[in-house]
Amino acid sequence: HRDLHSFPTRRSSDLLRKQLDGYHKQSKEIDIRIKELEKQLADMENGSDKINRVPVVLEEIAPGLFEHYVEAGGSVEAVREAFISPEISGQITAIYVKEGDKVQKGQLLAQLNTQVTRKSIEEVQTSLKLATDLFQRQQRLWDQKIGSEIQYLEAKNNKESLENRLATLNAQLDMARVVSPVSGVVEQVAQKNGELAMPGMSMIHVINLDELFVKADVSEALLPYIRKGDEIVLKFPSYPDFSRKLRVDRIGSNINPGNRTFEVQVKFDNTDGAIKPNMMASLLINDYRNEQALIIPSRLIKEDLKGKYIYIARSNSPDFIAQKVYIQAGRSFLGRTEVTSGLSVGDKIIQDGFNRVSDGVYLSVDSVKTAK
Repeated sequence: HRDLHSFPTRRSSDLLRKQLDGYHKQSKEIDIRIKELEKQLADMENGSDKINRVPVVLEEIAPGLFEHYVEAGGSVEAVREAFISPEISGQITAIYVKEGDKVQKGQLLAQLNTQVTRKSIEEVQTSLKLATDLFQRQQRLWDQKIGSEIQYLEAKNNKESLENRLATLNAQLDMARVVSPVSGVVEQVAQKNGELAMPGMSMIHVINLDELFVKADVSEALLPYIRKGDEIVLKFPSYPDFSRKLRVDRIGSNINPGNRTFEVQVKFDNTDGAIKPNMMASLLINDYRNEQALIIPSRLIKEDLKGKYIYIARSNSPDFIAQKVYIQAGRSFLGRTEVTSGLSVGDKIIQDGFNRVSDGVYLSVDSVKTAK
């Protein structure tokens, strides 16, 4: 019972401690400002023309393009890849490729034992030769209205049955040849000569690196912002300098109930083979764009109990004086923040030296940059 009553007390204590820390921080800033103003006032009262000025670099605010991206992690897969197994069971008599070899679509990779099948073909061919001769004789008699129809039909059926059997055996003979369904590189040879190969058991892995795709699971919150054909930025942690703008190739039709995501897929050419399947990838998805945004470096923004603020240079002809300005900050991306209120076009923000100034301090302006 006492623990239940102590919870609000601890919560109130944490809130008061946070407020106290904020006041201490604000107090330090006020102390610095007081000292600066006292020094300036003393200089003026002593008749000194020398005013302590803080050297700064200014940047003039101008409208510019601001884009915000959300990052989604994914992995690389090959568009054309095959884990090859034979269509029939049989002993491997020859493997014609090794790992690392380049192969073409339709190229013979391995051969299974066909001895039994070939003997069966020879037997059927002998029987078919006799059946064909008997059928031709029976057909000539039937054309002359000699003999019964049943004898003619039996001879015809026997011949056609053997022809079908021969076609089946030839198909089995062809199935003993393991060929590549794609052009690419032999990644793995999983079996050896003399071993038993079976359908469904991978014998050879062939992969084509010329065209790859990235699949990424994206939060359903981004569903309104992404469509098939939209531009997306592809990056790889393994290659920090790699960045390529692509088009969304496919968007999943289902939301995963486990993590509330949907699948996004992009394809890209990889003719140099630098990117490998199963590499980690990042998709940068644009969820916000403003072509007339007021943008400042995120590092300039400070915060006190009243909110977020920065320092600008206010003209006090012929001098510049630092002025503390409270702002409303929008989205941030890659060290840049959009300011939605508090600044105007043409304002000069203190970019270099902002940590050394306080409100009302005189400035020594080294240079004025133009925002890009």
